[in-house]
Amino acid sequence: MQYEYITSHQHLRDFCEVIASAEIIAFDTEFVSEDTYLPELCLLQIAADGHLAIVDPLEFSDLTPFWELLSKPGKESLVHAGREEFRFCLRALGHRPTDWFDVQLAAGLVGLEYPASYGTLVQKLLGKSLSKDETRTDWRRRPLSQRQIEYGLQDVVDLQAIRTVLVNRLNELGRLEWVKSELKDWQDDVERAELGERWRRVGGLAGMSPRALAIVRELWMWRDGEGQRRNIPTRRILRDDLLLELAKRQTSDPKRMRAVRGMERGEILRHLPKIGSCVEKALAMKDDELPQTERRSSRPQLNLLGQFLSTALGSICRSAQVAPNLAGTAQDVRDLVAYRLDLGGFAADEKPLLATGWRAEVVGQVIDQLLSGELAIRIADPLDHEPLVFEPCTRGE
Repeated sequence: MQYEYITSHQHLRDFCEVIASAEIIAFDTEFVSEDTYLPELCLLQIAADGHLAIVDPLEFSDLTPFWELLSKPGKESLVHAGREEFRFCLRALGHRPTDWFDVQLAAGLVGLEYPASYGTLVQKLLGKSLSKDETRTDWRRRPLSQRQIEYGLQDVVDLQAIRTVLVNRLNELGRLEWVKSELKDWQDDVERAELGERWRRVGGLAGMSPRALAIVRELWMWRDGEGQRRNIPTRRILRDDLLLELAKRQTSDPKRMRAVRGMERGEILRHLPKIGSCVEKALAMKDDELPQTERRSSRPQLNLLGQFLSTALGSICRSAQVAPNLAGTAQDVRDLVAYRLDLGGFAADEKPLLATGWRAEVVGQVIDQLLSGELAIRIADPLDHEPLVFEPCTRGE
């Protein structure tokens, strides 16, 4: 396997000139996120126009020539599960690359599982097996062994072959536009999460009052700034579960805050005055300054209908050669039910996920027919791979 090992800015610039005419640029990254505020990029692997390269960011940090190449007209960035790769590019340039193709997402739209590992796609689409020897490698350590380098390169050498197989299947199914639309929405979501109200990514916010959400927001913003200043993961400053508990208790009293299990650690106690100030600031806010809660209907019927129709969603998707996990979650099903039954929670110009795009075509229309009584579900063969069948019916049946 011939490749270039790039350890300088000039070498990277020269390599980017070599592949400048490539329309498709496959790449992957190896990074470590345990000890720093942002993931630390440790390796960049590139495959384009028959050229392979290993780029060592620990030798030089300015990878601008590569990121700029991805943003030029006519370039397609080819990745697998490329969320972190997209973020690296977004942070480096301040904007997204020109075009983006993620084989993991595309695979979900031709009936393969989602999210499928790279090894799974290589095996199912190309009939090859990949080495897993370096799965737990610490990519910060140097020098890299030949085995580590080859392991890194195997993540990009087959990407174009996988893309070719998937694009052929997508064309056969008439779904290439689905992928383009899904990738655009995916990029919008990642960009919004990266640049928008990131504090809302804390798990467990559902059902919280606006006042409690304000406490979460203030504590998150302080914690994020502290993590950035010290370049450490924010969870080491204040864990999410403690942040949520403080928001629920809505008190800045030091004794009551110390009574929360986990708050007695010395590292946290040193920050207690600042934590108390954040809580006080949120408690003093006027109502119109508080963050809005997510609009979700709490009608008890939604849980029952959601459970039933989530099972239907899986069956519908498998019959349509779409990965159920890509189509939507149980909450997405409940949102569609609430929307169709006019139970509130949506603005006039807002639609739930399953009522938009290809999801409406594959899933939403069938769920609408089930809700209206136009379709019924029955078990045809309990031992069949797909035991459920959908049949037209009348209200009297």
